[in-house]
Amino acid sequence: MESTTLSSFSFSSSTVGDSVQLDANLTLGDRLKVFKTSGFDPDAYVTSKCQTMNEKEIRHLCSYLVDLKKASAEEMRRSVYANYPAFIRVSREISNLEGQLLSMRNLLSTQAALVHGLAEGVQKDSLSAGPEDSTAEEVLYENKELSKIENWLLEFLDTLEVLLAERRVDESLAALEEAESIAEEAKRRQTLSQTNLLLLQNAITEQRQKLAEQLEETICQPSTRGSVLRSAVLAMKRLGDGPRAHTLLLNSHYRKLQFNMQSLRPSNASYGAAYTVILSQLVFSTIAQAASDSLSLFGEDSAYASELVTWAVREAEAFGLLLKRHVLDSSAASGGFRVAAECVHACLAHCSLLEARGLALSPVLWRLFRPCVEQALNTNLKRIEQSSAALAAADDWSLAFPAAGMRLGSTTSLGSMNASQPKLSVSAQRFNLMVQEFIEDVEPLESLQLDGPALEGVLQVFSSYVNLLINALPSSMDDDENPEGFGKKIVRMAETEAQQIALLANASLLADELIPRAVMKLLQLQKTNRVEEPPRKSADRQSRLPEQRECKRRLQRSVDRLRDSFCRQHALEIIFTEDGDTSLSAHMYINMDVAADHEPEWFPSPIFQELFAKLSRMAGIATDMFVGRERFATVLLMRLTETVILWLSDDQTFWGEIEEGPKPLGPLGLQQLYLDMEFVILFTSQGRYLSRHLHQVIKNIISRAIDAVSATGLDPYSVLPEDDWFAEVAQIAIKMLNDKANFGNIDRDVTSPTASVSGKSISSVLSHGSN
Repeated sequence: MESTTLSSFSFSSSTVGDSVQLDANLTLGDRLKVFKTSGFDPDAYVTSKCQTMNEKEIRHLCSYLVDLKKASAEEMRRSVYANYPAFIRVSREISNLEGQLLSMRNLLSTQAALVHGLAEGVQKDSLSAGPEDSTAEEVLYENKELSKIENWLLEFLDTLEVLLAERRVDESLAALEEAESIAEEAKRRQTLSQTNLLLLQNAITEQRQKLAEQLEETICQPSTRGSVLRSAVLAMKRLGDGPRAHTLLLNSHYRKLQFNMQSLRPSNASYGAAYTVILSQLVFSTIAQAASDSLSLFGEDSAYASELVTWAVREAEAFGLLLKRHVLDSSAASGGFRVAAECVHACLAHCSLLEARGLALSPVLWRLFRPCVEQALNTNLKRIEQSSAALAAADDWSLAFPAAGMRLGSTTSLGSMNASQPKLSVSAQRFNLMVQEFIEDVEPLESLQLDGPALEGVLQVFSSYVNLLINALPSSMDDDENPEGFGKKIVRMAETEAQQIALLANASLLADELIPRAVMKLLQLQKTNRVEEPPRKSADRQSRLPEQRECKRRLQRSVDRLRDSFCRQHALEIIFTEDGDTSLSAHMYINMDVAADHEPEWFPSPIFQELFAKLSRMAGIATDMFVGRERFATVLLMRLTETVILWLSDDQTFWGEIEEGPKPLGPLGLQQLYLDMEFVILFTSQGRYLSRHLHQVIKNIISRAIDAVSATGLDPYSVLPEDDWFAEVAQIAIKMLNDKANFGNIDRDVTSPTASVSGKSISSVLSHGSN
């Protein structure tokens, strides 16, 4: 038996989990040994497995046993199919041997009759038991009897010749049966001599052979109609040669099939779905007719049924190879997945109609078609990837509603779609359409179980499309390698911030709505092949599918790669100048105390002013692009802010100068750094993208700067103003940067660090931020 392994199962119970994990490493034959033993007790087995198990573990065990049962049934089916030819060959050899034994018995009977007749003749010649007149009367009587039998035989042979010549099969069979009855009666009553009886039997055998040859000639004619064919086969069966009659019946259907296929065969350019449908209908209707004739004429005899199955498998394989050579191979090479899918779906649909007759030929076609369909599937996915790359090279990254007639995977009308569906760029619209068409082509091939490879392919082409979007960012031009090892492809650069945010809008809409909506069709195909589970609420039935959750996680990871590249690019634009110098260094804070001859004008540092301006612009752009998906825009702004602040928190050069540099951080520098951080907290909280993580990192930065000043022996809380001062200065800065400040009403004392100082308040803020 072929070794087969099943998927592993893991239970929460350590005993059951270890047992199942161990079974997963065994072959199917080893797992079934426990069930094959003569002393196997089902009740004891179930009790040993379920004694310490809860409901969930019992369900897992049931699922494991059902999968084991399926694998065992599949192995048995393969074994039966594999041994059919050997079984038929042995059956034919047994039939031939029986025929030879029958011929030997007839020959021996003939020879024994001849010897017995000769012995009777010699005995009669040697005995003289009566007068000569009595002997003469007996000879006269025997001559009269011989003359009567000979006349009957001659008349019988003439009549049978006429019936055979006129092809009156039923009457010929009746005459032969009558002659056999007479011969049996004469043999039983001994009314005929052995010579005459042997003569009659030889005549019957000879005429039976002639009738059989005539019937075989009729059956082998391609023009023989169905009713005539069945009558001839039935007549041959009545002659006692059932196996030969059944073989001739199948051969007759085969010749008719070949004749019809020759008349149907088109030119090389005409092979396609239409031809496949007609050819498939012809092949499987012929197999169905042969099965019907076999069942009606020969019943459910196992020998005839086995020969029928072998013949049907052979014809199905021949048809599959023909279709593979002329249609599927070319479709697989060119990526014509739709043509291949239509052809295979039509064949499997016709094939499924034979299952009611006990002929399961789908596995035969499945074995032949699957490699070609998988090749076509992979080629089609490659074509989607290449087409997306070509479109991305010319995409201007402007978002628009889909054109009339283009769908986004929804059944809504165009008017309602424009009102509810977000916009996409040209390449994203085309990518989504190709994915939708691809999944529609996969759906009819449920029996081939291609949902898994198709789902994996969709996730891979989406990841490839996200790589194109990453390449469209200006920062990708400076990267030595492309993410995840993909070759760099030529795409049109997204130069403006609006174009770059449009890249994120494309990826997020595809990953959050359009692709999951299409993928659900594939997940539903997987669900139909599962073992039935307890009913769940309709609201959470789909959301709890582990495959769906894993699919969404993988899609989101691809979007996260694009978002991280976007944030990294803009963070670097803020932190570094075009010459490569940093805009955020420790000297900008340290030098405030070194060259301080007067109190500075308190305002956030230029780098944080630029960060605020960039985030404000992006927030306005994202509001228009992420309609109905504001959370994604909020997370984008949050991640960009975190990227800049985390760079400051992790910059060892910056903190090395602050904490260990030759010039210590003074009170003015500390106050400026404090103001910058409070400024970031204020505008992010007002924009609703201040995360807990960002808030904690900012508080840690402030605390670290205060500790650096404390290390110089200066009490930082004695020089820092109150918290309200930082909040008011940050708020005024936001108004000024937004062109909303009322400069005539600005109180100078508000910007003075000596207006109010409270170390206790600052200390309480730091204490709160560290918790």
